[in-house]
Amino acid sequence: MRVKNICCIGAGFVGGPTMAVIAVKCPHLNITVVDSNPERIKAWNGPSDYLPVYEPGLAELIEEARGRNLFFSKNIGENIEKAEMIFMAVNTPTKDSGKGAGMAADLRYVEACAKDIAKYSKSDKIIIEKSTLPVRTAEKIKEILEENSNGIHFEILSNPEFLAEGTAIKDLFKSDRVLIGGERTASGQKAVQALVDIYYNWIPKEKILTTNVWSSELAKLASNAMLAQRISSINSLSALCEKTGANIDELSKAIGMDHRIGPHFLKTSVGFGGSCFQKDILNLVYLCKYYGLFKVAEYWHQVVKINDYQKDRFAQKIIDHFIGDLNGKRIAILGWAFKANTNDSRESAAIYVAEKLTMAGAILEIYDPMVLKESIFRDIDFYWKSSNTKDFKSRISVIDSINTLDLSVDAVAILTEWEDFKNLDFSKTEVFDGRGVISSSTYSIGKG
Repeated sequence: MRVKNICCIGAGFVGGPTMAVIAVKCPHLNITVVDSNPERIKAWNGPSDYLPVYEPGLAELIEEARGRNLFFSKNIGENIEKAEMIFMAVNTPTKDSGKGAGMAADLRYVEACAKDIAKYSKSDKIIIEKSTLPVRTAEKIKEILEENSNGIHFEILSNPEFLAEGTAIKDLFKSDRVLIGGERTASGQKAVQALVDIYYNWIPKEKILTTNVWSSELAKLASNAMLAQRISSINSLSALCEKTGANIDELSKAIGMDHRIGPHFLKTSVGFGGSCFQKDILNLVYLCKYYGLFKVAEYWHQVVKINDYQKDRFAQKIIDHFIGDLNGKRIAILGWAFKANTNDSRESAAIYVAEKLTMAGAILEIYDPMVLKESIFRDIDFYWKSSNTKDFKSRISVIDSINTLDLSVDAVAILTEWEDFKNLDFSKTEVFDGRGVISSSTYSIGKG
């Protein structure tokens, strides 16, 4: 099948940047990103300084391709109908009710997406799983497509994203690997080749790996689990360092110099966040339990438990520093995004640390250079366990500029390592960060 038109369903952190890079590298393809949220589409079509996703380098790509061969539209049916290849990049949150609640992936958006594709398709299509999905989801997608369409042939491919927020554009341009899983049938392999041919426009042949669908689906979960495992491992050792007098930065360097281990993801932190790590590990735990692998499930579940422990331990360290009494104490929270160079705050450690400090009586002053005030309060309403956050929010203010940030507070908690914070004067306050540091005038990010 010759591909001329691509439709991507989902204009979020995966769909937008991925399609922007494909559009720039493949000007011969017409690419339309669709979404059921009209405000999101409006933002993608608006000024490049106010895109719904912040990634270094993304605005420039949008400026180059938008209106030429990259389009953003709310007309889902029309664009499904004309496309030969459709990417599914919709959200797959953790289920909050029913069987598997708290662990299994909620596939309602994927299933709705498949029904839309079946409803509007009038010709054969190649369907690409871009969302992070549990193993054997392709079977469910194909079942929905065949039940709701009339004699149209669909090939389902798995093409998981391996993007790190904050470096997504760089990751897309120079991927460690591109993974494409498809059926071992003649038509399945033709579909695989059609997608391979797109990536050939900028990805070296040796970095494109083709597998069966199930291996590809599992690879994404496994990769995120392994990365999160490293973070939890070094964070668990940071607790031991504080008890023994060892220096976690020195320990990390010593461990990372072993070529069998390497230095990546060995930097201690308040805990990992974002939309992927916890969700994917819990999904992996659920799958292991489903197949009766209970010891394996508990092994991976421990990675999440250590992460929760690290966030709780960090907040408790601040509370203990003030002898358990935070009433009236002003604490500056620097950073709300789950990592630097993104405006994504989903599952950010800052959310949970702020909740514990506020419940202990603290007055919080929050600043993040990319996360908007309304997003911060939306996170509080969504994530905090309290049924009544109104009282707590009266003790929270969000600073809109680093120039108005007051560092003569009782304590500063650095929760996202933005470059902007490296030149601040912390001489008048106590500073806490993921390395367990408590200091003032001698403090600087990255040195301890």
